[in-house]
Amino acid sequence: MDTPSIESITSPDPHRAAPAPRTTPGSRTAPTPQKAPAPVLRTSAARIALVGVHGFGTHHLHNLHRLSALGVVELVAVADPNPPSAGALPGTTAVHEDLDALLAGDHHPDVIIVATPIQTHAPLALSVLASHSHLYLEKPPVASMKDFLRLKEAATAAGRSVQIGFQSLGSHALAALEQLANGDATEELPGIGTLKGISATGRWVRDRAYYKRSRWAGKRSLDGVDVVDGVATNPLAHAIATALRIAGARQAEDLSFVETDLYRANDIEADDTSVIRMKTVNGLPITCALTLCATESVEPYVTLHGTEGTAVFHYTEDRVTVRTEAGETTHVFGRDDLTENLLQHLSDGTALLSPLDHSGAFMRVLEAIRTAEAPALIPSEFVTWVGSGDQAHAVIPRIEDILERATLSHATFSELSLPWARPDATGSEALFAPDAESEGAGDPSEEAPTAIFRKGSDLATALSPRPYLHPVTTRGGIVVTDHLASDHVWHLGAGFALQDVNGSNFWGGRSYRRSAGKYVDLNDHGSIGIAGVTHGPDHSTADLHWLAADGGLLLEERRTFRRSLVTPRTWRLDITTELTAVVDASLGSPGSHGAAGSGYGGFFWRLPVNASPRVFSSTAEGEPAVHGSVTPWLAWTGEFDGGPATLVFGAPSESPDPWFVRCSGYPAVGSALAWDTAVELAAGDSLTRSVTVWISDGILGTPDIEELVSAR
Repeated sequence: MDTPSIESITSPDPHRAAPAPRTTPGSRTAPTPQKAPAPVLRTSAARIALVGVHGFGTHHLHNLHRLSALGVVELVAVADPNPPSAGALPGTTAVHEDLDALLAGDHHPDVIIVATPIQTHAPLALSVLASHSHLYLEKPPVASMKDFLRLKEAATAAGRSVQIGFQSLGSHALAALEQLANGDATEELPGIGTLKGISATGRWVRDRAYYKRSRWAGKRSLDGVDVVDGVATNPLAHAIATALRIAGARQAEDLSFVETDLYRANDIEADDTSVIRMKTVNGLPITCALTLCATESVEPYVTLHGTEGTAVFHYTEDRVTVRTEAGETTHVFGRDDLTENLLQHLSDGTALLSPLDHSGAFMRVLEAIRTAEAPALIPSEFVTWVGSGDQAHAVIPRIEDILERATLSHATFSELSLPWARPDATGSEALFAPDAESEGAGDPSEEAPTAIFRKGSDLATALSPRPYLHPVTTRGGIVVTDHLASDHVWHLGAGFALQDVNGSNFWGGRSYRRSAGKYVDLNDHGSIGIAGVTHGPDHSTADLHWLAADGGLLLEERRTFRRSLVTPRTWRLDITTELTAVVDASLGSPGSHGAAGSGYGGFFWRLPVNASPRVFSSTAEGEPAVHGSVTPWLAWTGEFDGGPATLVFGAPSESPDPWFVRCSGYPAVGSALAWDTAVELAAGDSLTRSVTVWISDGILGTPDIEELVSAR
């Protein structure tokens, strides 16, 4: 077999993958430890050869020097077209230009370590196995699922063992994380309750020089050969491997699906900023949000989200931090070296910590990335370059918050409706008919404002999937709604929701219960499905079904929207909801369960973060004064992205519902349907609430607002 030339090692980062349990909370059966074909009792050092001595190969050289000093190994040969510097190797170590020459050198290595570029892994690994040596192969194993299956077959046929270089799969933290994932506390760490999901976050900085270090850097393919050198498959591949292992997903069939959302800010082929979303066959969601375009590099981490807390695993440091209501606990664990583990496997049958067979789930992710649509280029106006020349690196503004939103809500960048992301075409549509959107084209002062109707059906269950409006803009194009915010990811633009209808949560997040005297994490989330939608130029209607956590129909709703263009800078949106009880229904809120001042539920508008916010009514000023008040209108002014804007909320004419207002913690306004007492509806009965919102460019004063409201 012709062996391709070996370039410098794939990953320049000394920190690599992350561990996970050795039994499996997310897979169907516990994995069977891979046994060595024939344990051999050794009285002499193991003979080791290293292919690729630069990049991460230097890490192996240092580790082999350590093991050699202990008398465990003898480095008999290395192969690299660029020989190591003088003095870097023991005097007895043979140096070859490539693997073919090394194999012809009659060195009889017990183990060959391959630390070369991704696209060379498959041919080199197959050659190693054909030579009857055991194999240590750096991550990712290979660049396609086809090559992975070929490699598995070759290893089985040769009867050789293969260790994959996800180094931190040797972390002793994995046993503790496994216990936490199974709902138990450990000796070192308190429990986090029932595991709801897993996320991984990686925020690194890579400059232009990083992508110039070799011909294959940042490539999807090179000379017709797959490379797949993206953020998720190379520099931060360990984040994905770690999350999968903790979830118990080892084999490809342990995952029910894999979805990708890939982007690039750099002038490369592969992705540098991506979301990878997965689910195990047992229904456990896993979302990995990764970038090489952060403001600054931080240690990547995997988070276990439980009903009673979270466990954050900084896998490069073997550090786990558990946060619960009782406080915070941190413990740093030890780690087994994968090379030593492989040698122990060969000598006494110790189970491999990162065997080839357990990389199947990771390879399914890599294959999804390899076959996905090419990463979308992030427009230059959404990228900031820091530094100059080859040391310049791309920064995506607010990427830290964006990654947090994605992982907390298990959402893609498209679903977050970021201005640089691909449109979420399947889940959203214009609220009003397109012909109305184009009226007055050519004169910005006559442009019809935008409101996007989102179905919300693909939202995570814990967010209480439901339809809502986002983005909503002023006539000048300023966005005045937000959704999936990192502080409350279940806050969804402008809509209508309740936290408790007959015990089902249609709001999202935790539920407040009087019996507990606090918010508790319950499996009680309902959903609001769409029975039908009609869109007109200035009038749209949605017929909705409120489905309980068990799937039963509780309420039917007709929600209508009307649009009026009031002035060149102001437009009016009227939202009316008519709820009809299908069964006897109790409509409640945290307030009706005893949480004083937290009677939210009903109409709710989540604003984006804005500077210099002012919230006021005709009789009161500031959050403490207007919160809980009953007034004909409530106004919010602020400096939004794009300029100053004003929102004026007109109270429902059907009932004197108090205003729910948050300004200091997060920006939101609601009209509280069940402030401190639940609303009871007998089967067949209906209630109606109508709210008007005036949306204006610029800052409006009280006289301007009074004039708008008087014309209602």
